[in-house]
Amino acid sequence: MACQQSRYHSFSSASRLQPRPSGVTIDESFLTEDKSTQNRKLLQKRRTLTGQFSMGGHLSPWPTYTSGQTILQNRKPCSDDYRKRVGSCQQHPFRTAKPQYLEELENYLRKELLLLDLGTDSTQELRLQPYREIFEFFIEDFKTYKPLLSSIKNAYEGMLAHQREKIRALEPLKAKLVTVNEDCNERILAMRAEEKYEISLLKKEKMNLLKLIDKKNEEKISLQSEVTKLRKNLAEEYLHYLSERDACKILIADLNELRYQREDMSLAQSPGIWGEDPVKLTLALKMTRQDLTRTQMELNNMKANFGDVVPRRDFEMQEKTNKDLQEQEIQRTSTPRPDWTKCKGEGSRQGPRSCLHVGPDSSSLSPHADVVAGGPERWQMLAEGKNSDQLVDVLLEEIGSGLLREKDFFPGLGYGEAIPAFLRFDGLVENKKPSKKDVVNLLKDAWKERLAEEQKETFPDFFFNFLEHRFGPSDAMAWAYTIFENIKIFHSNEVMSQFYAVLMGKRSENVYVTQKETVAQLLKEMTNADSQNEGLLTMEQFNTVLKSTFPLKTEEQIQELMEAGGWHPSSSNADLLNYRSLFMEDEEGQSEPFVQKLWEQYMDEKDEYLQQLKQELGIELHEEVTLPKLRGGLMTIDPSLDKQTVNTYMSQAFQLPESEMPEEGDEKEEAVVEILQTALERLQVIDIRRVGPREPEPAS
Repeated sequence: MACQQSRYHSFSSASRLQPRPSGVTIDESFLTEDKSTQNRKLLQKRRTLTGQFSMGGHLSPWPTYTSGQTILQNRKPCSDDYRKRVGSCQQHPFRTAKPQYLEELENYLRKELLLLDLGTDSTQELRLQPYREIFEFFIEDFKTYKPLLSSIKNAYEGMLAHQREKIRALEPLKAKLVTVNEDCNERILAMRAEEKYEISLLKKEKMNLLKLIDKKNEEKISLQSEVTKLRKNLAEEYLHYLSERDACKILIADLNELRYQREDMSLAQSPGIWGEDPVKLTLALKMTRQDLTRTQMELNNMKANFGDVVPRRDFEMQEKTNKDLQEQEIQRTSTPRPDWTKCKGEGSRQGPRSCLHVGPDSSSLSPHADVVAGGPERWQMLAEGKNSDQLVDVLLEEIGSGLLREKDFFPGLGYGEAIPAFLRFDGLVENKKPSKKDVVNLLKDAWKERLAEEQKETFPDFFFNFLEHRFGPSDAMAWAYTIFENIKIFHSNEVMSQFYAVLMGKRSENVYVTQKETVAQLLKEMTNADSQNEGLLTMEQFNTVLKSTFPLKTEEQIQELMEAGGWHPSSSNADLLNYRSLFMEDEEGQSEPFVQKLWEQYMDEKDEYLQQLKQELGIELHEEVTLPKLRGGLMTIDPSLDKQTVNTYMSQAFQLPESEMPEEGDEKEEAVVEILQTALERLQVIDIRRVGPREPEPAS
């Protein structure tokens, strides 16, 4: 009895679970059906499970019901009672069989899962269906735990439904993410390919530049070796010529000495001819020769010191002639002072209106309001700081602008070859009548656009294209005539006069660009010197910046710039200067006196440079000059010129493309000739300036 176990009867054989037939898949619509439909189907399945609980319907507590009977009493191993129990236990071994209902449920679950695995579209949701059914069986069978189990099931079902909705909401994002990922991958691949191509191009360019650098270095080394060789040859030739000169002097001295000795011998052999003592005559001859040598040296010194001195009588005659010529020139170029009383007003006999007013000192001229708009006040503003010649220009500009405002149309100039391309038109052209400020602003915009793009077209073509883009093809010609007539009149305005010179080919646009770059560089240097960034510099700093920026300017030129900037000889070096105000412009584009002085010095330096070139060539303006002679003259007055700059000057002077310029030493050089005056006029157009100091003349 100790080894026996009392077990509850399991379910009857009639309570077997009926598995789903093979090949029958689970209805996926179960996942979307309502609660009542699900319960009804589960009830139908449950009816197939007809088993009843044994022992009055109680569940078997397997395997816990054997726990109390597996504990044996403490017995001695050798006792009879122990042997009896062991034998009894051997006859009735422990067996803890599973309840039949549990085995049926496990078999049912195993078969259902097997059917799902054999299916083609089994998902995780379908795999949960058999577990749901088993759990519903438990809920229906365990009446006592049904509320708790139902709440547990509902909680899990709610969570699954919530997760399912979230998954459905994220499905479009997943697809979009895949699309974006593919797009990004394609773009990354394209960018890598492009970068790879650019890297290859940069590598090729780098190799080409390295080759070019190597070539230039080789040329530099070759030129340096050639210069060294030439210097060595020059030194050798110099020493050779010195030796030859000394040898010639010694030879001449020896010949003279022999001649003198021969004369002495002849005199000694015939003493009766002179009637004197030969020794006395020889001594007298020797003293005479010494006097002759001393006299010759004094004569040479006089020639060296006073070779360029003219007699006072000739000087006075030339001075008188020069004075007469100056008086004649003044009479020829000057005009008699007009009778300004003719323009006084209505009371005069000459007319009811006057154009100019004469001040009490007869030197201050003020135009009538009909000539200068704005009256005497504006005339005083225009005439301030100007000489008579400049006042005439201002007056002519005012008269011309008044006449220009009265014109409604301009006559077309036709289509002749001498007419600029932007003015070729027949018929009447409308006068747009812009203000002076509007014209200046329009020209500034044109310069900005010109400097921002590559200079592929000529400046006149660019100007007309600019007007077409700004005002349209229909009004471009009218604006071209209007702008041209305005800039032709206002010579005193910097922007208009420079634009007119470039437009008509009288000045290269590189001159304007270089001048702007020079001003910008000077402002940058002053800003760098202003360590406190206050916009102020001392006069000493101002002087230092000017000398470092313009090392070739003389002290007089530096002083002129400082005076134009506001410095006075009585000022102290510690005085502060607002350097930024030196680079400002008024509304009509007029610069401050400092920038104007820079421009005046540039033009004076160019004229002086070309005058030095003319003097170095030593020919008249109407004579022809060859290419090698002009090149040699430039290299003499400016030894720091590089080959590229010289070729640029030569190309402009002889109107030859740089690619067609003959190499130095070529026989074709001598065949290239030009009138000197024409060559100098062409050089006057471009930006030509001194690069380095001129080497001093060797001392004699």
